[in-house]
Amino acid sequence: MSLQDKDRIFTNLYGFEPFSLEYAKKRGDWDKTKDLIYKGKDWIIEEMKLSGLRGRGGAGFPTGMKWSFMPKENTGKPHYLVINADESEPGTCKDREILRHDPHKLIEGALLASFAMGAHHCFIYVRGEFYDESSNLSKAIEEAREAGLLGKNAAGSGWEFDITLHRGAGAYICGEETALIESIEGKKGQPRNKPPFPAMAGLYSCPTTINNVETIAVVPTILRRGGEWFKSFGKNEKNTGTKLFCISGHVNAPCVVEESMGITMRELIDKHCGGVRGGWDNLKAVIPGGSSTPMLPKEICDHQIMDFDSLRENGSGLGTAGLIVMDKSTDVIYAIARLAHFYMHESCGQCTPCREGTGWLWRVMTRMVDGHATIEEIDMLWDVTKEIEGHTICALGDAAAWPIQGLIRHFRPEMEARILDYRKKAA
Repeated sequence: MSLQDKDRIFTNLYGFEPFSLEYAKKRGDWDKTKDLIYKGKDWIIEEMKLSGLRGRGGAGFPTGMKWSFMPKENTGKPHYLVINADESEPGTCKDREILRHDPHKLIEGALLASFAMGAHHCFIYVRGEFYDESSNLSKAIEEAREAGLLGKNAAGSGWEFDITLHRGAGAYICGEETALIESIEGKKGQPRNKPPFPAMAGLYSCPTTINNVETIAVVPTILRRGGEWFKSFGKNEKNTGTKLFCISGHVNAPCVVEESMGITMRELIDKHCGGVRGGWDNLKAVIPGGSSTPMLPKEICDHQIMDFDSLRENGSGLGTAGLIVMDKSTDVIYAIARLAHFYMHESCGQCTPCREGTGWLWRVMTRMVDGHATIEEIDMLWDVTKEIEGHTICALGDAAAWPIQGLIRHFRPEMEARILDYRKKAA
């Protein structure tokens, strides 16, 4: 069942109203925020656990559980919340809409989440290319300060809290949480080995939690309307709530839309995007969760449910819910070769399998595009992706491997046909 308007969290997603504090309050933001804080840290965390909210940045880790990892006793070190607004995944364009049109939801969520984890300071790491988004967020933070919603007595709650906006330089690797921390500290954006995990030693070696923009922005609404309300959306209790989906590619009306978890891919595309260009039967494949998730062919897309577990069962993932739709005019081999080039370019070079492997994948994929390869090299390509996957400090190696695995898993006959066609022409 599609989400009803009364249940939408992001009511200004398209910027029909100003992002200012005045209009944000009219939309229900900052309503009795101090009363939510007075209910206590444990209540907030338990309500988040009850909601079933899983991280909206791609990994899908339970948010309430993640918050509970922060030390409860005083360690003598400050606690930090870091919000990841780097949004560098190709095909993903949801967080920037929140920053541009609904920044006060994020700011209020940051206050509530930080209080729950004992943090007096939050850092928001924004992708450098997001000029308008950074500008709007910065203005919203200043509005909140002037209104007493941030500062020594945030929202009249007695909790001291402030936010620092940190602009990145556009590196994909800084979307990885520990590389993001390194970048804030002024170092080269390279992932850290774990353990220690950020909850023990994160930003400036202090207890830190890193969350995605969408994850934090839904917190105030969940706390106001209740974890049970949020949990009521979705097909099962492990995949609950509403979700922002970004649909691009060969659809009649690309868009970002808030929908219930568990909606089918076809309903999502047909209802909100006017369908696939040329009709549903013209669909060839969909990358369902941003460029790093393996593509799925039409026969799977026909009945695919859009949630974490259903997509994983079909060998892909929800990721950031950035759907890239490809019709039958698409050269899927070239499309994946283009992604292979992206991941090669964005590798930080710290891990040998990723540093050397991503370049190798791209070079072989370039030959696959022309057909200037051998059938045996398809198996070799698969084997190399398996040597990269799971053998690097962060998930960039996985992100480079998975699109190619999806291509081979579902479109191997097309790869073989191109190689054979090349041989015929060369003979």
